[in-house]
Amino acid sequence: MTVTLKQLETFVWVADLGSFRRAAERMNTTQPNISARVAGLEAALGQRLMQRDAGSVALTPVGEEVLARARIVLRATEDLVLAAGDAGRVEGVLRLGVTEMIALTWLDGFLRRVRAAYPSVQLELTVDRSAVLTDMLAERGLDLTLQSAPFERGTSGVVPLGEYPFVWVAAPALDLPEGPLSLGALTRHAVLTHARGTFPYDQLAGHLAGQARGDVRRITSSNLAVCLRMTAGGMGVACLPEAMVTGAVAQGRLRRLAYDWVPDPLRFAARFDAERAAGFVRQAAGLAAVEDKEFRSS
Repeated sequence: MTVTLKQLETFVWVADLGSFRRAAERMNTTQPNISARVAGLEAALGQRLMQRDAGSVALTPVGEEVLARARIVLRATEDLVLAAGDAGRVEGVLRLGVTEMIALTWLDGFLRRVRAAYPSVQLELTVDRSAVLTDMLAERGLDLTLQSAPFERGTSGVVPLGEYPFVWVAAPALDLPEGPLSLGALTRHAVLTHARGTFPYDQLAGHLAGQARGDVRRITSSNLAVCLRMTAGGMGVACLPEAMVTGAVAQGRLRRLAYDWVPDPLRFAARFDAERAAGFVRQAAGLAAVEDKEFRSS
């Protein structure tokens, strides 16, 4: 009996996810198929690779050795396909997680690059807060994240992206002064801001507390597109990433405000598990850096 690439891929996913059920979901197949592939691999090698107990999976010592070599084989196979100059034959699923700032700016351009480089790779997209994406990446629910610091969990694959500064904006209808604004003048209106617990919200709350201003009306939102729309509708002032508001400012729906404090810029990175990720995941992280740089220089 021979060993197949599909058996090796299945074995790796079961080992990484710790579950036959989760591996079946990841590979878009049934749990009996996953079990049959692992059993076939064990029969071909004549060794027990996994211990199954009440739904949990643990590798045997031989299984640990086979896992390391299986990763090498799968990566070498992908490199072989790429060396032949036919990335279109590379198949898989890229589970991508991005923050809303990326989704509202250069995500489309990045996805076009990925599709052009790997037309047979399927995409599953998640848009959420950076803290949520960090947990999903650590738990193997995502392959690649494009997210902003701080990162509460480390990962072995990191490609630095750019920084995105904040600006204060408001609808022209609010008729705020053109020159420098005091905090009192700014906060005569409600302040629209990121959701509680996010990095920008915490910095804004700290700034207001430092200025002994606890009476400021705040409207928090976990959806930056909605926050932008409410600001353009005159519901208050907002401190948002400059990249998000450039278009609205150019169209006259918003104007910049001259207040001398903003949160620290958002620092982004493409993050993945370098030891476990498929080659196309690593390449996609590099493509994100290219798209990010071109977007910021445009």
